[in-house]
Amino acid sequence: MENYIVSARKYRPATFEDVVGQHSITSTLQKAIANNHLAQALLFCGPRGVGKTTCARILAKAINHATGNFAEDEDFAFNIFELDAASNNSVDDIRNLIDQVRFAPQQGKFKVYIIDEVHMLSQAAFNAFLKTLEEPPAHAIFILATTEKHKIIPTILSRCQIFDFKRITVSDMVGHLANIAAKEGVNIDEEALHVIAEKADGALRDALSIFDRIVTFAGNDVTYKDAVENLNILDHDYYFRATDLVLHGDIPGSMLLFSEVLDSGFNGHEFINGLATHFRNLLMSQDASTVKLLEVTDRVAKRFLVQSKTFAPLNLLKALRFMNECDVQYRGSKNQRLLVELTLMKICALHRSPAGEAAEPVAEKKNSNSDGVGQIQQPIKAATTALRSDAAPTLAENADKADAAAAPGPLSEASDSEPAVEKIPEPSGRTLDQPVRRSARPGSVRISSVDEKDKEQEQCAELLPVDGFTEEHMQQIWNERVQHLFGNKPSLLSSLTKRPPRLTNDNLIELTLDSEHELETVNENRTALLDDIRRNLNNFSVQLQTPVDEVITSKKAYTAKEKFEKMRDLNPHLDLLRERFGLELDI
Repeated sequence: MENYIVSARKYRPATFEDVVGQHSITSTLQKAIANNHLAQALLFCGPRGVGKTTCARILAKAINHATGNFAEDEDFAFNIFELDAASNNSVDDIRNLIDQVRFAPQQGKFKVYIIDEVHMLSQAAFNAFLKTLEEPPAHAIFILATTEKHKIIPTILSRCQIFDFKRITVSDMVGHLANIAAKEGVNIDEEALHVIAEKADGALRDALSIFDRIVTFAGNDVTYKDAVENLNILDHDYYFRATDLVLHGDIPGSMLLFSEVLDSGFNGHEFINGLATHFRNLLMSQDASTVKLLEVTDRVAKRFLVQSKTFAPLNLLKALRFMNECDVQYRGSKNQRLLVELTLMKICALHRSPAGEAAEPVAEKKNSNSDGVGQIQQPIKAATTALRSDAAPTLAENADKADAAAAPGPLSEASDSEPAVEKIPEPSGRTLDQPVRRSARPGSVRISSVDEKDKEQEQCAELLPVDGFTEEHMQQIWNERVQHLFGNKPSLLSSLTKRPPRLTNDNLIELTLDSEHELETVNENRTALLDDIRRNLNNFSVQLQTPVDEVITSKKAYTAKEKFEKMRDLNPHLDLLRERFGLELDI
């Protein structure tokens, strides 16, 4: 059985021209050698598998080749020393290296020391290396390589010329893999190469390892299906299907698709993150200038362009916000499947009518001022308000109504045929931004607390339900929701139930508090309380006013005489006792 050489070693670059995706660094190093401007200490840093050690070895050979007439295949093995700092990280290892540095090379002009994973050196080893690194002999050049630059002490960094290697782009990786496949006689689909490049996450070494694995699995004819099956990843078809279901508001279909994903061995986190990436690509596809940000094949890019036309930009942004919240909450959730399912329901709700029927996809309107290019442009105020609103289906449905009624085209070029954006009037009644009312009674003051989120939601009152309610109904809802929300916070619950709230007008609820401390406690939970009350009353113009009715009393210390007189008033027999025993007060 012959020894098999993996592609990462077999096709390791031997010259700077062979290095993939690091043109700025390789050209800088070549010019530095040609112009004799090479520093004696260099630091190569960047992610794994992007060519740091490879460039260090190429540079080590190129330095001595440039100093004389040597054979093309001369590797200067006696002039190049490699040290793996991950396993040789002690002070003694560095001292042995320093002892070797003093001797001049027998062949060539320079001795090159490559220290890989230099961040693994101990603190004492770093300190022992400082002096030699700052003033090395004329024949010594140090090349340090690391994946974690932040772990290297600043005194080392200041002595090195730093080169930051970047992740290999998908397009560069696909081109390199295609060349290797041609040399190996492997027929592989372009889409399969894209899957490998995306899975490698910017590391070319990882991409070559994945390529070898798939070729071993599928032979010399590799299809997109082979790559997806071997790597066990969700392909684009799943996400296109999920998006079609969302567009039709098909909640049952979305639940069945998610169950199919789970049955295939994937977890909900992978699915929701992949769906978020899909929606991000749909958003990028809605503008010609951002289509180039899609790192997919031309066939898949065309599918994105077609599907993106059925989405309103505002709905895409809302859906992305829902999925981002799911991503953040996923690890801490005890019922992760339910969390993902709720997120899918919220996204589907964006495309359902109030009666629960599936809504038609939102079609783009032609704009006569944009040379025939269809664009959906939302009014700035409506978009901002909807993005800041809650994720409840009622809010999303009303925001979608506002989107459909909004006029297309630039706001600055409104024509007679375009409806003007209606200014949202302020709700009636006293609001939180009105002047502070003060009590006429001495020692009592009323202070209105302003909450910024309440003011923002106030601006969209015309877009949301404003059902009427009575004070008795409000107090009943108040007591139920306060117990439900804050039953585990006794101090806050006491502040909210000590006095019943009053309905001062149609939309303003007044809750009088006893102290500034109570006001601070209520303000910390104001947003959750007010949002819940609004939803249960089905009136989103409701405001909460929390004046403070605090009586300040002054206290003073009593003298001995005053204490006795107070006690005598409570019990007159004390005076009789004092006279009978002839007691005098010591004042």
